[in-house]
Amino acid sequence: MSGHSKWATIRRKKGAADAKRGQLFSKLVRAIIVASREGGPDPDSNLALANAIEKAREASMPKDTIERAIARGSGSGADGEAYEHVTYEGYGPAGVAILVEALTDNRNRTAADVRHIFSKSDGNLGTAGAVAWQFERKGVILVDADGTDEDELVLAAADAGAEDVTLDGSSFQVTTPPDELAAVRSALESSGVELETAELTMVPKTTVRVEDDAAARKLLRLVDGLEDNEDVQGVYANFDIPEAVLEAAIP
Repeated sequence: MSGHSKWATIRRKKGAADAKRGQLFSKLVRAIIVASREGGPDPDSNLALANAIEKAREASMPKDTIERAIARGSGSGADGEAYEHVTYEGYGPAGVAILVEALTDNRNRTAADVRHIFSKSDGNLGTAGAVAWQFERKGVILVDADGTDEDELVLAAADAGAEDVTLDGSSFQVTTPPDELAAVRSALESSGVELETAELTMVPKTTVRVEDDAAARKLLRLVDGLEDNEDVQGVYANFDIPEAVLEAAIP
């Protein structure tokens, strides 16, 4: 996730993280409904639901909207059952591996849309298993490096059960086992650490360094296009683009 997390941080600082608030809320509600249907309405015992709720809170979704989505998912299940999980795998410019997670009520439509987005940016949609092996699910917490004491953060994260703390561009990235994310997040917040984001994500085992400006722009356009699709819930890539190139590529 290396370059991807740097890119997300830069976009937030430029104020362009959520230009399509309505579309984002729609995606988040869909994720909460399905997570509640599949794992139950209690976030303490449903990791997927806890993650979906946390993302909704970070996007400033009203509490009553979150609660209604949970109720819809844990009720008759009609809303949740309309959607299914689909994963797409492919490669972008410079041989970067890209993994796409979606919730869709029409596989044919979503597959066609995703394939078109890949094609527009010189990418290729692959078959199942093409790139998934290059990623592993982890909890990832980002902390603004400015004003954060690295030694204190490392100690607090380690005491809470985190696996690693690394500097990724202008943010510290705290990596946790999936089932330890909530505990580590809570411990860091209790220690007074201000978090940028905390989520379950897919972290690449290795990264591809991309320093060519044209290739970087195509990659960012590809990931942006995928994230803008209404069915796509998550986009994960193993690119590592220098922060200066990222800054230049974002309007």
